[in-house]
Amino acid sequence: MTASEQRPTGPRVAAAPISWGVCEVPGWGHQLPAERVMTEMERLGLTATEFGPDGFLPEDHETRRAFLQTYGLQAVGGFLPVVLHDPSADPMAAVDSFIDGCLATGAGVVVLAAATGVDGYDARPVLDYAQWKSLLGNLDRIADHATERGVLAVIHPHMGTLVESADDVQRVVDGAHIGFCIDTGHLAAAGADPVAITLANLDRVKHVHLKDVDTTKAAQVVAQEISFSDAVADGMWRVLGTGDVDIRAMITALQGAGYDGWYVLEQDVMFKDGEPEGEGPIADVRASLEYVKAVLA
Repeated sequence: MTASEQRPTGPRVAAAPISWGVCEVPGWGHQLPAERVMTEMERLGLTATEFGPDGFLPEDHETRRAFLQTYGLQAVGGFLPVVLHDPSADPMAAVDSFIDGCLATGAGVVVLAAATGVDGYDARPVLDYAQWKSLLGNLDRIADHATERGVLAVIHPHMGTLVESADDVQRVVDGAHIGFCIDTGHLAAAGADPVAITLANLDRVKHVHLKDVDTTKAAQVVAQEISFSDAVADGMWRVLGTGDVDIRAMITALQGAGYDGWYVLEQDVMFKDGEPEGEGPIADVRASLEYVKAVLA
């Protein structure tokens, strides 16, 4: 069966390289090569992927498009951490460069994270009024500019960034008009209810990362008892349906509301000790994919 024959006709399901341990954070364990990751996505019948971090896929746009097509994969877009809270820093050059890559490869989603300006996700500052004003203003500038260029920009609440918790999300809801990438795992890990947030803001949900989490381990990260990276290495993120997030309720709510965006499967992993043993991460991605297919069916 070819990749085109496997392409789903209903809700759009995509993969992400982070499920294979490929991450933008320096020193994030062993990085699997793109050829292996794309081959395994194809083996699973997945037909779309987010980009992954800089340097993972070919930098040249046409080469990147051809590389993905080799594996029957459509580009969705990807994750862009960018500093938004500093009034003296203009994020638009980085955003435009990313949009250039999206347009050249047929991708359509810029998934913004409100970066702290420091590598990793282990600490974040408390913003003052002027910094929040800058952050919210930049979110809407970017959203409007992306629309003008023909793509979608959304804000991704993410642990260790400046939009992390339910309170942060509400501040964006109240102070900006940008849409959201709801990441079920990151919101739950920060103590929020992703289903409740989604139901309260259905018109703002434009992109979805499906992620499950062990909230006991996540609470240790929030309490600063362990680092974010150590918790990831210890299995904080789980196969969909085996953690503490009600993934079924999330998908059911979105489908009932007529959501027509992407469901991106994500299980952040880290391989501290080199090459993963046995079958490797494809086994977990397969289990998550089967779970989502069953819910959608």
